Amino acid sequence: MKEDNEVSEAVMVSKVKHPVREIPFLLRVIWFFVLGWELAGAWILIAWALNATIIGLPLGLWMIDRVPQVLTLKARPGAWVVDLTSGRARFMAVRQPSWLIRLAYFVVIGWWFSLIWAAVAWVLCATIIGLPFGVLMLHALPAVTTLQRG
Repeated sequence: MKEDNEVSEAVMVSKVKHPVREIPFLLRVIWFFVLGWELAGAWILIAWALNATIIGLPLGLWMIDRVPQVLTLKARPGAWVVDLTSGRARFMAVRQPSWLIRLAYFVVIGWWFSLIWAAVAWVLCATIIGLPFGVLMLHALPAVTTLQRG
């Protein structure tokens, strides 16, 4: 018969992963109708004006990646990883395809197709029937532009 006085070993956890918290849905809806739709339209136009120049391209792509946040205050995909020993937190984004694949896609398709996609989506947001499709399309704009996962 085994003795019951064996010492159980505790597993020490040094890092904890926390999902990104979303802003409450009602607040996001109010934001969309009060500021989000108009601001997103201007945001997209400024981003594409920057994309037309080599110097402005990085900022323009960064802005297109942030369209869902501007439109509906949608949280960025990913999680916060907290190191319990040091107390430091860092954001871990969703894993992305190779930058070479994303670059090739952007040069061949993404730069022109995403502008058409954004214009159609923005117009759909102006109608009651098209609103859900327009919002979904604008949330997918980073993926249409550079295959950005999110």
